[in-house]
Amino acid sequence: MSHRSGRHFLQIPGPTNVPDRVLRAIDAPTIDHRGPDFARLGLEVLEGLREVFQTSGPVVVYPSSGTGAWEAALVNTLQPGDRVLAFETGHFATLWQGMAERLGLDVRWVEGDWRHGVQPEAVQEALEADPSIAAVMVVHNETSTGVTSRIPEIRAAIDAAGSDALFLVDVISSLGSIDYRHEEWGVDVTVGGSQKGLMLPAGLGFNAVSPRAVEISKTSGSPRSYWDWAPILEANESGFWPYTSATNLLYGLREALAMLREEGLPTVFARHARHAEAARAAVEAWGLEVLAVDPRERSAVLTGVVVPEDVDADEVRRVILERFDMSLGAGLGKLKGRIFRIGHLGDFNDLMLAGTLCGVEMGLRIAGVPIEPGVPAALDVLEREPVLA
Repeated sequence: MSHRSGRHFLQIPGPTNVPDRVLRAIDAPTIDHRGPDFARLGLEVLEGLREVFQTSGPVVVYPSSGTGAWEAALVNTLQPGDRVLAFETGHFATLWQGMAERLGLDVRWVEGDWRHGVQPEAVQEALEADPSIAAVMVVHNETSTGVTSRIPEIRAAIDAAGSDALFLVDVISSLGSIDYRHEEWGVDVTVGGSQKGLMLPAGLGFNAVSPRAVEISKTSGSPRSYWDWAPILEANESGFWPYTSATNLLYGLREALAMLREEGLPTVFARHARHAEAARAAVEAWGLEVLAVDPRERSAVLTGVVVPEDVDADEVRRVILERFDMSLGAGLGKLKGRIFRIGHLGDFNDLMLAGTLCGVEMGLRIAGVPIEPGVPAALDVLEREPVLA
């Protein structure tokens, strides 16, 4: 392979670019995972995670992908035969549904068009029609589409239905990037991962858990061993885990949490929202369509771009990768070849977004897609003075 100068532009919606500070933190000697230095590290990251999830309760950390954290959420709170309510908002919601079915859960599946989030009125209607539903599963930010569901409104719908169903929410691509409040919004289990807004490599999965979820897990749930919250929560009291931990990822997590704290979460959220506005301005000026239909549900961390019917989005992505060394997200599942996804999350700034959009615009032209100039519209947004939190 020949050398390509400059940095590769990784503009998929995760895993995201790992900032140098985090890389340097990970590049440290492994320590005794039963020693006092590790205990201090463990307690520090567990406290920092509470800030990011916006909860005073525990956050369970696994050496796993987000998929593992999905499974942990299900097996600690539900058992085979339990009925759960889930919604087809995209590829990852569909995968979580498939996992629930393989674990023996009875999934009430509400079909969708992948262009809208979960509709709160549909939640209320389903729960009122079937009081036996034990849990509601929602993907907060659907990574495959760039659609963000309105979690507080869904919580209100559950309450309006008079349901005692558990509320399970996937925030894998929104954690640390879009405002999310586990405790205030009445979520029972929040599922997260390390490789997106937390700016780490993949390898850590999270469950933020409510007191009610912890109590239910003590007497209910499915058979589990590795995923069992109880021994982890017990060991966490002193900063340890009941197995060999991913020490170097925890070093990186400590540094990433420090970076988020230094910037301030409200400022982080405002930065992502501003970049999303600029990206959408470019898409609309190009004469293309943003996949998310409802402006209230347009993601702050990625933008799904619909290409004309006679265009293969994967061919556009290939051109951009070969000419400009930039990776864009592919269309997944039923959206394969119909969209590409621009990730704008994590350790990301105005000039990085401007360069990304320039690369996309040039690539679209080279691929023969008829467009109007779009980058100036994005720059108009970026040139405004940022609103600081």
